[in-house]
Amino acid sequence: MQDYQAPADLLKDRVILVTGAGSGIGRAAALAYAAHGATVILLGRTTAKLEELYDEIEAAGYPQPAIVPMNLEGAAVKEYEEMAMTIEETFGRLDGILHNAAILGARSPVELYDPETWNKVMQVNATAPFLLTRALIPLLRKSDGASVIFTSSGVGRRAKAYWGAYAVSKFAIEGLSQLLADELDDERHNVRVNSLNPGATRTNMRSHAYPAENPMQNPAPEELMPIYLYLMGPDSNGVNGQQLDAQPKPQSK
Repeated sequence: MQDYQAPADLLKDRVILVTGAGSGIGRAAALAYAAHGATVILLGRTTAKLEELYDEIEAAGYPQPAIVPMNLEGAAVKEYEEMAMTIEETFGRLDGILHNAAILGARSPVELYDPETWNKVMQVNATAPFLLTRALIPLLRKSDGASVIFTSSGVGRRAKAYWGAYAVSKFAIEGLSQLLADELDDERHNVRVNSLNPGATRTNMRSHAYPAENPMQNPAPEELMPIYLYLMGPDSNGVNGQQLDAQPKPQSK
């Protein structure tokens, strides 16, 4: 899957939502999906970054994207439901979601962990993906083969000291992914759900987590796109409920 060669029209006429689309892996994935024919809905908290990406996609001649500015830390249930209604009115269905948005929070022992920071990290990394997916399940069921990708982490599969709420939130994501994979696995709706650990990647989050590390030793987000394309496209039909790794030797994010 890491060496997957995506056909140019892999996602032609597909409608795909990417969270955290303004930078890092989310931005790279949004561009890759658009380059392979998808209409991409760009969700993020920084409108300027989304607009810059929108312009880049348009300038490249890819399908016209859509922008959804949303701060997952404070978004209410009603906002997710209103977004779902807008997507339904505009596109009629949704063919995929890449849950990429996340925050790192603090690196500290649990006994010193700030409760307010804990709640913020859990809200953005675990509760928001639940609320977003919950609101969009009816639209996913209208697709002829929808794919949901949850972004995991090495510390979401085996916790390490001092990773605090980030690690716990990624364990929650693994649980939500498995739960939905089982609930949505039926012949009528054909919605598949998987978790994907990107591993050590050249992103701002990685540099904050490992400030002494040489970022150039890690692959750029663009280098991971083969598996992101594979999981979002029809070639992965039947792949459901899996814990996957974007790199051959998974590392902590």
